[in-house]
Amino acid sequence: MRKFPLLLISLCASALTLSAQKTKKDVLKSLDAKSEMYSDISQQIWNLAEMGYQEQKSSALLQKTLADAGFTIKKGVAGIPTAFIAEYGSGSPVVAIMGEYDALPGLSQEAVAEKKSAGGAAGHACGHHLFGTASTAAAIATKEWMDANKKQGTIRFYGTPAEEGGSGKVYMVREGVFDDVDIALHWHPGAQNAANAGAALANKSAKFRFHGFSAHAAAAPEQGRSALDGVEAMDMMVNMMREHVPSDARIHYVITSGGKAPNVVPDFAEVYYYARHAKRDVVIDIFDRIVKAAEGAAMGTGTTVDYEMIGGTHELLPNLTLQKVMYDNLTEVGGFDYTSEEKEFADKIAKSLGKEKADLSITKNIQPYKTEGKPGGSTDVGDVSFTVPTVGMSAATWVPGTPAHSWQAVAAGGTSIGKKGMMVAAKTLTLTAIDVFSDKKLVENAKKEFNEKRGADFEYIPLLGDREPALDYRN
Repeated sequence: MRKFPLLLISLCASALTLSAQKTKKDVLKSLDAKSEMYSDISQQIWNLAEMGYQEQKSSALLQKTLADAGFTIKKGVAGIPTAFIAEYGSGSPVVAIMGEYDALPGLSQEAVAEKKSAGGAAGHACGHHLFGTASTAAAIATKEWMDANKKQGTIRFYGTPAEEGGSGKVYMVREGVFDDVDIALHWHPGAQNAANAGAALANKSAKFRFHGFSAHAAAAPEQGRSALDGVEAMDMMVNMMREHVPSDARIHYVITSGGKAPNVVPDFAEVYYYARHAKRDVVIDIFDRIVKAAEGAAMGTGTTVDYEMIGGTHELLPNLTLQKVMYDNLTEVGGFDYTSEEKEFADKIAKSLGKEKADLSITKNIQPYKTEGKPGGSTDVGDVSFTVPTVGMSAATWVPGTPAHSWQAVAAGGTSIGKKGMMVAAKTLTLTAIDVFSDKKLVENAKKEFNEKRGADFEYIPLLGDREPALDYRN
């Protein structure tokens, strides 16, 4: 048998790989061939379940995956150890694909259809293990398509930590790392396949810390000033304020520290607040009133109060020019079917949510296209969307009807159901990136719409101010 040098074999294999990815259909086949590899990566991140700004291993895994694929890695972006940018190519257009990988505290769960803690401190109840992995897959697939077709331009993966309340992208936007990007793409795990114009609530959050004086609660209560009284007085005033804010505003809080023993007047107490609305100006006004409530509570209870801004995000600025392109690509990719084992799992999850059985037609189909969306939660993608034309989608990684931030979402995300949805997203992002690289007019039209909607006098002001990244907000 004739022997060929290893280098020649390697080059031939590389050439075959590239030539096999010239068309969109070829790219989709390539992603299918790598689905097992990406499933394994997502499962590793699901097992790690690292919270915001603590995602060292998850971030490192995605960095290595992209570096092995030929991307140049820039670590520690915007003063955040777990934030990074992976880049390939040069020149314009510059296309960014965003990926998240932080988990939520208190939601440890095994990949089973009953509530059962896995014994950890956190769980991927918003599916960010799938988010980061699918976006990584899309960036690599786009890079391979660019090589195969000798396309000019730059593809970047933005590793964006601490989306869950930590506003990681806001610091990155503030640092200017998105300023030269032409188009930004993202997606999110969910209970259905959809690529409609997104909406999200602007958000401001802070931890309010009350300081009093300790004393024996029975022997010398008059010498004490309860920091917990300050927190409770603040909470009462804010709860009364709910009657006098717009009906679609949202205010939530948790008391994170309220004292250690009933017979000791607590000299420290802390409450963590969120304020949300579809318009950031309304959020700013509500938050300022919350601060006034805190100051009044401190005055009335003989305590003092200070607060630390934790997060702040803009609402989403939709781009319909890009949205229709992404919807068409999602339609081309399509949904997926459940196996018999997956159906059994899904029906058990549905029963835990008060339903008789899961409606799996939602997973198989694509939701009708809509040009407007109803805001639910908040996302730091909002700040990116006011910096660069941005478009997103959702994929059915959870059993239909599953709410985000639930043990049911964690469970499905650790199964083949989540991974199938993840690949729907990876394919749709890739096809959309290819369209952007292939059509200069698309970029021009998207930028025109962006500039018109944002307004000529727009000035970006981060809602969290000039504070340094809140790297310890989960501690």
